[in-house]
Amino acid sequence: MALKKYVATRLVTMFGVLMITLLLTISLVGSNMDTILKQGVVFQVRAEITEDPSIANSFASSEEFEEFVQNQIDQRIETLGLDEPWYSPQRIGLTMYKILLLDFGNATFLTSDSGSSDVKEIILEKLPRTILLFTTATIIISVIGIFLGALSGSKVGSVIDKITSSFAIISSSFPVWWIGMLMIFLFAFVYQIFPARATPPIPSSDPDYIISLLYHMTLPLITIVMIGFGAWAYLVRNFMVGIMQEDFIMSKKIMGISKKKIIYRHALKNAAPPIVTILALSLSGSLGGAIITEAVFDWPGMGRLYFEAITVMDLPIIIGATYILTVFFLISIFIADLLYGYFDPRVRTGQ
Repeated sequence: MALKKYVATRLVTMFGVLMITLLLTISLVGSNMDTILKQGVVFQVRAEITEDPSIANSFASSEEFEEFVQNQIDQRIETLGLDEPWYSPQRIGLTMYKILLLDFGNATFLTSDSGSSDVKEIILEKLPRTILLFTTATIIISVIGIFLGALSGSKVGSVIDKITSSFAIISSSFPVWWIGMLMIFLFAFVYQIFPARATPPIPSSDPDYIISLLYHMTLPLITIVMIGFGAWAYLVRNFMVGIMQEDFIMSKKIMGISKKKIIYRHALKNAAPPIVTILALSLSGSLGGAIITEAVFDWPGMGRLYFEAITVMDLPIIIGATYILTVFFLISIFIADLLYGYFDPRVRTGQ
């Protein structure tokens, strides 16, 4: 019963956060979005009428024709509910409902690789690439970081501990775009091992596209891992330092249990709740913070899409991408809460 209540509370909280995020996003771009939607209606109506020359020829004067076009535009705007102010409860409620159903409309300027302007199609095309890059990087970073952090935390003051701590400080001090440009200069221009652009030169329909994508992903992946694992190791190291001083660890040492088993089976297990939380935050945060990394390496994912949409103020894509990234963030936090409750039963029982 306690677990069900714990899960239900988390789900209600996550849904509330999602609704608030949607409301804030719509409120910030509402007036501009309203203008874009009405302009889209005007463009669509005029394009439909232009396709049939007989309609224009049926009018005696250009004034009558323009009046007919304007009437068609007004009717279309009224049918879509755009005659109401963007801030009216009806408009806001309808917009939120459509977004919840992944109906983001059509992009104003950008298109998918296949030429579609449907925002949902554009996002579904870019999202898997971002997940591939940053999920792979996060897994590698966490594995290396946990191993090094546990080892450093069990040998405070040793050479490995000093190296790990120093590297964490140094790697965290440099911005990712600067390291990225250095990596591109070194491995793409000096040694020419990897391509400078992470976007494959072949279309996504090509059978060799996946292999080309993985090859182009190598340089940004190495850069992200190199920058990230030091901080991870330092965090795990700090968790382990405190746990290694606990009485139950001391008793296991007295019992003669091997140090390796104490570190990786007992101490690391007790450090699991905060590590899981950081892992979830790192994964969701990397998906949302991929803008600079993808822009530097020209990786064809959500980050670059976000950057391009902001550059040209393509509001439907900005809203859609914000919604999708928020959903991923909330899902990762929800999974972290469940795992936290699994590792520490006191959390889900409220003790």
